[in-house]
Amino acid sequence: MSTSSATTPTRAQQPLPTCTRLPQVFQHPLVEEPPTSAARSSDRREYAGLVATAAATCQTCPLVVSCLYRAVVEHDVVGFAGGTTARQREDIRRRLGVTVRPEDFDTLAGVVGGGHVDHDEVLRLRAAHPDESLEVLAGRLGCSLSTVKRHLRRERVTPSAARDSAPRPRLAQVLAAAAEVAGSNRTASCAA
Repeated sequence: MSTSSATTPTRAQQPLPTCTRLPQVFQHPLVEEPPTSAARSSDRREYAGLVATAAATCQTCPLVVSCLYRAVVEHDVVGFAGGTTARQREDIRRRLGVTVRPEDFDTLAGVVGGGHVDHDEVLRLRAAHPDESLEVLAGRLGCSLSTVKRHLRRERVTPSAARDSAPRPRLAQVLAAAAEVAGSNRTASCAA
C-alpha cells in the first residue's frame, strides 16, 4: 500500500479558488471585456465595483500567487485573474519581457480549413501517425501538403524545444512587477 496519497492531497482535498464562488463577478461581461473611456459612466462605475470585489476576493484566496504567475507566464486569460486585470497582466509581461501566445480556440476545438494551422498540432499528428503520408496528414489538418512540409521543415531547422526555451521569470520577479503595476504591495504581501 502506498503512502503517497497521505502526503499528496487529492483533487478533492485541494483548496478551490475563491473566484469559483463568485461567477457573477469574475465572469461578468464587463470584467471580461472592460468598458472603454467612451462607455457610459454607469458602465465604468459598475466595472470599477466589480474589479474592487474581484480584487478583495483574490486577496483572500489561497491560490492567488500561483494564479497570478500562471496568468502572467503561462496563459493569456481574459478578465480578472490573480488579483490583476488583463491590462495589468499585459504591463507585467512587458516589464518582464514575457510573451504568451493567445489560446487558439479553433485549433483546440478541431476546426480546420481556411485558417491558421497550429505548428504543434502538425507535429502531434505526425508523431501520432508516423506511417501516414504527408498528404493524409494535410487532409486531417484541412491544409495543403506544402503547409505540412513547411511546419516539419521548420521543426527540423529549429526544434520547438530550442525556440521555446526562453527562461521564465521567477515568482519573485512576477510578484514585484505586479506590485509595481498595481501600485501597491497587496499582491506581494499575499506571498508572505
